[in-house]
Amino acid sequence: MTAAAPANTTAGKKFDLGNAVELVSKEEGHRQPLAPEFVSLEDFSPLEVAYDFGKIRREEIEAGPRSIWRYKQFLPVPGNVDQIPNTEPGCTRLIQADNLAKALGVKKIWIKDDTGNPTHSFKDRVVAVALAAAREFGFKVLACPSTGNLANAVAAAAARAGWDSVVLVPKTLERAKILMSAVYDGSLLAVDGNYDDVNRLATELAGEHEDWAFVNVNVRPYYSEGSKTLAFEVAEQLGWRIPEQIVVPIASGSQLTKVYKGFNEFAQVGLVDESPVKIFGAQASGCSPVSTAFRNGHDVVQPVKPDTIARSLAIGAPADGPYVLDIVRKTGGAIEDVTDDEVRAGIRLLARTEGIFAETAGGVTVATAKKLIEAGKIDPDAETVLLITGDGLKTLDAVEGELGPKATVAPTTESVNQALGL
Repeated sequence: MTAAAPANTTAGKKFDLGNAVELVSKEEGHRQPLAPEFVSLEDFSPLEVAYDFGKIRREEIEAGPRSIWRYKQFLPVPGNVDQIPNTEPGCTRLIQADNLAKALGVKKIWIKDDTGNPTHSFKDRVVAVALAAAREFGFKVLACPSTGNLANAVAAAAARAGWDSVVLVPKTLERAKILMSAVYDGSLLAVDGNYDDVNRLATELAGEHEDWAFVNVNVRPYYSEGSKTLAFEVAEQLGWRIPEQIVVPIASGSQLTKVYKGFNEFAQVGLVDESPVKIFGAQASGCSPVSTAFRNGHDVVQPVKPDTIARSLAIGAPADGPYVLDIVRKTGGAIEDVTDDEVRAGIRLLARTEGIFAETAGGVTVATAKKLIEAGKIDPDAETVLLITGDGLKTLDAVEGELGPKATVAPTTESVNQALGL
């Protein structure tokens, strides 16, 4: 195939969105022009971006920038996106976690550590793509409803781009995440309600303010494509191959669906060999609508009221829940959930074995992997990747009650030796 010309238009305007050619509905495959829309006009299902990739070589990617823009041919962004001020997320480390693997009794585990992004979570990836598309569509303000990490990423990206930002968060959000958004001096608004209330408000505001780009509402199809870069990096860092198993935390479910899409696109253009990957989903028990539907054999995800310390995953009505169920079942994976105590234990297990301090979502991923291994659902002899999507400094309140000095000692060697039992 050859790359299509950028004849992407809305009301006669041409957009440079790279190899992206149209939007396609996820239910019935209806097609419509690229535009800042997120629901199909035909079947009212979510829209996602379709491409005409042409030929893409490994050498081109390897010669690219050390950011997600090395994969710009797979993203709905302008060809010169890496030359425009942005936060340049991506290319985070993939760690062979031998200590964790030994503790869990498995052969090999890799940690995809996304705490190293500019605002210390994977959300920098999706926001960078959303901003690039929003600029092409003529928006002037970057906005979002958020459970925390997205708020940080939007506020920072807007500041870097010289844009105004409007960020809506639940008033009960972790203090660290509120401060990390407020420091960029955009318009941060705390809403008296949970995330689903905040999301409904954002949808209403998106209809009233035509120049506001709500990254996960009116430009959601473009925003969500940023999660594919996690799959691209994992495959490249593994030596251009797809892992056998991967565990992904579930909030809206978009990340899991796009990781799967990313692996498939790399195989489609011949950058990796086609090989099966089992995809596992991780939720907190206090907000586990997708896990519950999977366990009960349902195709419909029933909304719940979140009650968990893993606030970044606390989306009671996950938009992509049904598509997560489809992918996990198709790949032979599973979805499980873990209690808040198990989340804390997962955070501490990862920290003491691999020196990585993950936020609560990371605790969910590690604890879920442990539970799935013990249940015999994750193959202990197969290579497994765990996605750690945010930094523990953002959720200190989750562990502060049970961590601290081993002892308080006098400034003498005797006192130290006594405290250590030496």
